[in-house]
Formats: sequence, C-alpha cells, structure tokens
Amino acid sequence: MEALAAQIVANGGRAHAAAIDTFDDAAVNQYIDGIVKETGKIDIILDAAGPLAKQYGNGKLAVDLPIDQFMVPLETMGKSRFITARAAARQMVKQRSGVNIFVTGSPARPHVPGTTAIGAAFGAIENLTANLAFEVSPFGVRVVCVRTLANVDSRSIQDTMDFVAVQFNITKDQANAQLAQSSFLKVPATVQDTAHAAVLGL
Repeated sequence: MEALAAQIVANGGRAHAAAIDTFDDAAVNQYIDGIVKETGKIDIILDAAGPLAKQYGNGKLAVDLPIDQFMVPLETMGKSRFITARAAARQMVKQRSGVNIFVTGSPARPHVPGTTAIGAAFGAIENLTANLAFEVSPFGVRVVCVRTLANVDSRSIQDTMDFVAVQFNITKDQANAQLAQSSFLKVPATVQDTAHAAVLGL
C-alpha cells in the first residue's frame, strides 16, 4: 500500500497509506472520521479485503465443503463490507453526497461448480448493496456494485487456478484459457478491467 501511495504521489496525485483492521468497528469509524476532519468530506469508499481462496475451499463441491470453510467469506468479507460501508454512509448522508462501491464476482450467480462459499458471500454483498442503496439514495448517496468475471491476475484467482489445475490434471495455462472462454470477449478479465468499471460507475 505504501508503494502504491508513493506511485500515486509520483504521478501528481495525493495519497497516504494506513493499516486499519476492517473487523474493528470503532477503528474504522475513527479512521473515516479522521479523513472527514482532514479533508472536509469523503467522496468514495471501496472495500476489497478478502481471504485466500484456499481458506474457503474454492473448487470444492458443496457436498464436500466443511462448514468452517463455507463460513469464511461470509464471516470476513460480509462483516468487513458492512462495517466500512456503514461508517462511510453515515458521513455521506450528512454531506448528502458520496459513492459506496462494492465488488463481487460471477459466482454470485452460480455458473461453475466449486464456488459455493464465495458465491454465497457475493450474493450477500449484492443484497447489502441493494438494501443500503434503498436507504441512503434519498440523501444523494449512491451505492454501486461491480460484478466482475474472475480477474486472472488477482491473488485469489491465481490460487484458484492452481487448485483447478491439480483437480483436473491440466496445466495452469490451460486452466486460465478455459476461464477466458467463459467471457463474452473470450479473453481473460484483469484487475485493471475491474478498476475501469469501478471508475465508470462513479
């Protein structure tokens, strides 16, 4: 994060990095309050924190998935998203502006086996998006959800492709190629593609 902040500053922008426990409600609210005191408002929030694919058994069929692994994305991503979104929304409602961005993935609408846990979490986040939008939109606050195809250059998808390659006795390149075929353009989606979509949503 510090390297990214330095890159933004080097390109003429303003940035700083800070480590915040997104499971700590008080810490997140304190951090958001600090930003508002320093800058006068908060325009955008995006929470992209998440566990490793192997922690929630990505690739395992639902009938083989332990309950502990199933709960990992719900207990981490769900909790984190709610805490950060709520903290930002409280400020945005006061200032009557702002955009809260959520990011989910294609498993929110199941299309391949082995994505039960992350799919359930993504579905919950999309429901949170709709409910939060219903409550805060009258105050000029927008809530946007970007549902992306698997970003092949992301950590979680690379971990998943390692697992898939072993499971189906293929190379990782073959696994990535199969993933690309599930997109309309027949090319792999990247983190940059998702970032562009998020910017468009602003």
